[in-house]
Amino acid sequence: MFEPRLLHHVIEGQGPTIGLAVHAGHEIRADLLNFLQLDELARMREEDPFTDYLAFACHSQFLPRRSRFEVDLNRPREEALCVVPDDCWGLDVWQPEAVDTVLPRAMAEHETFFARLEGVLRQIERRYGGFVLFDLHSYNHRRSGPDTAPAPIETNPEINLGTGTMDRDRWAPLVERFLDVMRTADVCGRKLDVRENVKFRGREVPRFVHERFPETGCALAIEFKKTFMDEWTGAVDGPHLLALRAALESAVRALSEHFEAKEA
Repeated sequence: MFEPRLLHHVIEGQGPTIGLAVHAGHEIRADLLNFLQLDELARMREEDPFTDYLAFACHSQFLPRRSRFEVDLNRPREEALCVVPDDCWGLDVWQPEAVDTVLPRAMAEHETFFARLEGVLRQIERRYGGFVLFDLHSYNHRRSGPDTAPAPIETNPEINLGTGTMDRDRWAPLVERFLDVMRTADVCGRKLDVRENVKFRGREVPRFVHERFPETGCALAIEFKKTFMDEWTGAVDGPHLLALRAALESAVRALSEHFEAKEA
C-alpha cells in the first residue's frame, strides 16, 4: 500500500537494477495550486507520464510523486524550480508572488530525494556489488501543435540513450549490451530506432550516481520519444507501451548478468 505522506514510493525487489521515473509525478501541494498558472494538460505535456509503468521492468522502483513543476529533481538544486519562462520551455508556471513560497520547500525536497536515492542505491550496491539505474524519461516531438508534422527523425530517435555523465570506457559492456537488446527487440512488428547522445546526454541524476558511485553505479538516461502516446491529449497506445516495457525487461535480464549477489 502506498503511503500518501511520502514524497517518493520506493519498491525494493531482488536484483541489481532499479527503475527511476523522476518526472512521472503529477502532484502539486494543495496549498500551491492557486498560484499555478499552467492548466492540467499543459503540465502533463511536459511531464513524463507512463514512465513509472516502464520502471516496473526493473527489479526495484523509485517513483517520486511531485510534478517537475514543483521541483525538478533532474536539475541541479539551484535550477530545480521554474522561476521564469526561460527556465521551462517558455511557460509561465508560477505567479511571481508565489516563488518565495515555493522555493524553500522545493530545495528541501530536492535534498531529501537525493539523500534517499543514495541510501537505496547503497543497499543494492552492498548486495550485488554494483547496480544499473534506469533513469527513465520521455520527450515531446510535436511541440508546434497536435496537427503539425513531428520533429525530424534525423535528430529525434525513438529512444535516446544518454551516457554523457559516465566513464564510457568503464561501462562500455553494459552500454553496448543495452543498445543491442533494445535495437533488436520486436516492438509492434518493427525494430526500434535507438541512438546514443543525440537528443539528450543525461543530467543531474546520472551525474550524481556517477559521482557517488564511480566504480559500482551505472546510470542509463533513457528518453522515449512520445510515439507511444498522444502528447497533446495524454491518450496512450497500450500495445505500444506494453511492447516497450517488454523490451526493457529483456535489457534488464541481459544487464543483470553483469552482477552476482554478494549477501543474502
